[in-house]
Amino acid sequence: MKLYREDEGTGRPLLFLHGWGTSGRVWGAQLPEFARDHRVVTVDLRGCGRSPRPSRGNTIETNVEDLAEVARELGKPVIVGSSIGGLYATELALRHPELVERVVTVGGPAYWPSTGMLDKVLALREALVTDRAGTLAGWLPNWFAPSTSPALIDWTLRQVLDSGVYIDELFTECTRYDPRPRLAGLGVPITYVHGELDAEIPLEVPRTCAALTPGAELIVIDGSGHLPHQEQPLAFNAALRKVLGDN
Repeated sequence: MKLYREDEGTGRPLLFLHGWGTSGRVWGAQLPEFARDHRVVTVDLRGCGRSPRPSRGNTIETNVEDLAEVARELGKPVIVGSSIGGLYATELALRHPELVERVVTVGGPAYWPSTGMLDKVLALREALVTDRAGTLAGWLPNWFAPSTSPALIDWTLRQVLDSGVYIDELFTECTRYDPRPRLAGLGVPITYVHGELDAEIPLEVPRTCAALTPGAELIVIDGSGHLPHQEQPLAFNAALRKVLGDN
């Protein structure tokens, strides 16, 4: 599928992947910083933002293959993925290591330690059908640290409401996703960047994944929730510079 993308700067390619329901716009605090000395590409994933919104086929498999096409064109980029974007980046590196220089996951990759997660997700999907706007308005503040500006939460909500409804099918599939048995074989360097106060994916998840992945690094962004690149952009940018070896 042809995804909407924005492509700025020259040099070492960086591919930024947003999380569920948002768009490439979430990387606005990273674009001017990194486009100065890198080629920076953001995409809107299928069903989101300005990309096509197919009624069928929005799965982990299809999203990973979409991104494989982009990675081939860019020539082995560093992939920085937020939330489900981190899941896709990890899967792409596991399946096509020749296409990826390095992975940086932000608030992911998402496996859920709670055994009752499937029931919660099914209830969420039902609530999204009966009251999408109200359900999202009640849920999205949990993505952020308590001190986050209401304007940022509202802006994120507008993006999710603007996305297609068929992205919801990813929820059920993601409850079954678990990369842990395969992480020992990951042949691409990976760094797990995680918000200290992430209430969606607890710190237990990246700590476990990092321990299972040879050579992996975990960076915790103090005072941040699930989206540190938006909540604490200066700290996040400094951490990414360090991972890239730019410092």
